[in-house]
Amino acid sequence: MSTDEEFMLHALQLAKRGFGRVAPNPAVGAVIVASNGRVIGEGWHERFGGLHAERNAFAHCTDDTQGATLYVTLEPCCHWGKTPPCTDIIIEKKIGRVVVGSMDPNPLVAGKGVRILREAGIDVVTGVCKKACDDLNRPFFHYITTKRPYVILKYAMTLDGKIATRTGASKWITGEEARFRVHQDRNRYGAVCVGVGTVLADDPRLTCRVEGGANPLRVVVDSHLATPVDAVLVRTASEVPTLIATCEEGAEARAPYVAAGVEVACLPGADGRVDVNALLDYLGAKGIDSMIVEGGATLAATFLEEGLVDEVNAYIAPKIFGGADAKGPVAGAGVENPAAAYRFGAPFIVQLGNDVMLRAYAEHDALEGGEA
Repeated sequence: MSTDEEFMLHALQLAKRGFGRVAPNPAVGAVIVASNGRVIGEGWHERFGGLHAERNAFAHCTDDTQGATLYVTLEPCCHWGKTPPCTDIIIEKKIGRVVVGSMDPNPLVAGKGVRILREAGIDVVTGVCKKACDDLNRPFFHYITTKRPYVILKYAMTLDGKIATRTGASKWITGEEARFRVHQDRNRYGAVCVGVGTVLADDPRLTCRVEGGANPLRVVVDSHLATPVDAVLVRTASEVPTLIATCEEGAEARAPYVAAGVEVACLPGADGRVDVNALLDYLGAKGIDSMIVEGGATLAATFLEEGLVDEVNAYIAPKIFGGADAKGPVAGAGVENPAAAYRFGAPFIVQLGNDVMLRAYAEHDALEGGEA
């Protein structure tokens, strides 16, 4: 491993500290290294609207930065947003070399940041640890180019592909390590989505149980407002942001949910069912850059049928339930022949105690990736 790669990997670890707090901005880490190889400053984008990683790194640096190398996981910005351009301070601090992981697809940047730095006489190297840096910000790359959330389909199943026994019992399929990983992802991504069937069957809380973590927006797809008013999601809506997407237009039907603090969005639908494309447009307009679809099998089928799944996280436990009536993770009509299958790239395997998680990216996602 080269020295550049070592410092970039350190910047990547810093960037992850921003998960759950910076969206819809990207997670970015930065490290300043003096000519003698000593780290003299580091920082990350800590919260939406706060200093960018580069400016944070300079703010925590008391040494002379002239001729130093700046490692940053994403191309420095060159435009005014909530903060000034990062290219300005890099030039001002007389950095001699900048090492970049990912290029920024934001049209306001998109290579302009690198060009400005080079025109200022700074040596710029791009593409160091590119795969890892790209994978870190898949949701941002997707959101900035489509204005829709990046969709992760998540489910836990047994070796024989069951998400519950024949009686409907499903707690717990996977162990503590896998369940903790789910909570880490709830901290990382902007929303978590279930269908009303999951609410009726499990009465879930859908919160993040990571210490110091951030709760995602909880989204229920409930075409006819069948969610019980005494459901946990409704009773805790004043504490955790909660949205019900429905086709019901009547103010009277929506009133008890609104009174409890739930945001009720009446969205277009076909055959009396919420159009999930309209849901993604609505969430994108709210600044939600990513969403985990956690349940149930019918909702999973809907997102797959519409070609809206960008990534699958399949947690697999070394158990077998059996039973012809025990449910699998995806319902719907299904495809008629193998050639029509919903296709994903080769999966990456993450060991979580006795369980494994397979992560696979949709073929329409051009990025390569791995474990972020």
